[in-house]
Amino acid sequence: MRLVLQLVARLLLIVVLCLGAATVWATFDAYRSIDRATAASAQRVAQALQALYWRELLLRSSRAREHLLPVPDWRTLETMKLISPGVCVEFQPAVAFEKPLCGQSEGLGKAPPRWFAAIVPTFLGSHAEVIRPVSPRAAAAGTVVATPDGAAAISLAWEYILNVIDVALLMAAAIALLASLAIAHALAPARTIVTALQRMARGQYRTKLPRFRSMELAMIGSAVGALGNRLEEATEQRAALTRRLIEIRDDERRALARELHDEFGQNLSAILAFANTIETASTKDRSTGIAQDARMISQATHHLMSSLRDALKRLRNPLPEELGLEASLVNLVDSWRSQSAARPTIQLDLRGDLTDISGPAANTAYRVAQECLTNALRHGVAREISLRVERRAGEDDALLIHVEDDGGGDAARVAQSAGFGLTGIRERVTAAGGSLSILPARGGLSVAATIPLAA
Repeated sequence: MRLVLQLVARLLLIVVLCLGAATVWATFDAYRSIDRATAASAQRVAQALQALYWRELLLRSSRAREHLLPVPDWRTLETMKLISPGVCVEFQPAVAFEKPLCGQSEGLGKAPPRWFAAIVPTFLGSHAEVIRPVSPRAAAAGTVVATPDGAAAISLAWEYILNVIDVALLMAAAIALLASLAIAHALAPARTIVTALQRMARGQYRTKLPRFRSMELAMIGSAVGALGNRLEEATEQRAALTRRLIEIRDDERRALARELHDEFGQNLSAILAFANTIETASTKDRSTGIAQDARMISQATHHLMSSLRDALKRLRNPLPEELGLEASLVNLVDSWRSQSAARPTIQLDLRGDLTDISGPAANTAYRVAQECLTNALRHGVAREISLRVERRAGEDDALLIHVEDDGGGDAARVAQSAGFGLTGIRERVTAAGGSLSILPARGGLSVAATIPLAA
């Protein structure tokens, strides 16, 4: 999952948790607010009745105090205004047939769901009535008892929760949207860094990154740039060293070829001449056994000379230096075709102008084609092999060598092979500044090498 999505998901989880906590708090506060409203209603009504009590006491001092309250006018609209919705107030000791005076509870809110009405009292408990004396100094004045309505309390809590949730949802959506935009904007440079790393993986080590405002991203960008520079320097040094090693190896091979030609070639020619002389003399003397031995020596000498010629062909200067790349590739394919009629079909496809390609690029291309054909013919059961050499002109002046066969084989295993031949062509291609890839093809393997000609 992308980092932006992970951070946004975590942010949404935090928002949901906060929203749940706000809902729980709103439920508790709304449910308990009826207790505060009950206490306030009892206090307000008690203070109003206390004023009435002292007024009646002063105006009707001849009457007994226990008959002063409740006065006939205490159940008025003014008293109703003192009682909160969902609260009922009664005077004690109560007069016969007197009903509690209740605040208006109609239209307090939407009817709550049954599950809400069942869960809230279970967890938060029931409401207690509130008792307030009319006059602390006159116990005979009576008391005011305020009783909350449980159904009204739950309705008020549900209405309060709906209002809080509406506001909380709007705020949560706004916070999530703005925070997501801020996170996406803050992590936008990460895509640039990833793109630079991908270019480095393809061999473009010197990748310049823009300056980032964030200190952390700026440090990462600086580290990526420094890493690219070091990789570029190390690659250049390795390529130069590989080229020098290849030159030294080619010089040693040429020196070895000269030594073999001068020493072994002359000695083998002399042995062959001596054997022919012995065979001729033995024939004249009718010495059949000696003549037979001389012929065997001649045959062995011819075999050694043939092996020496093959070794000299491999050790001498590559054919591209003598014939050119195009003619050397044609000669390579013809030599494999002429070895046996049972060999698989080899198709050669030359594209572009190959006449002016020489030097290390031509030698590398020839060695790659030679090694790939050798592996396909000796280690596989291919019936058809395709060799395509293409020159891509223009700004991207490069030589593409593509060898594909249908002889099976595991591309991953071959790519990880540490064989001398594959390692050699990989070193040659790397030294030339190119790239080599081994991929599965239809029924076999596909080897592609790209050699830049501009270098």
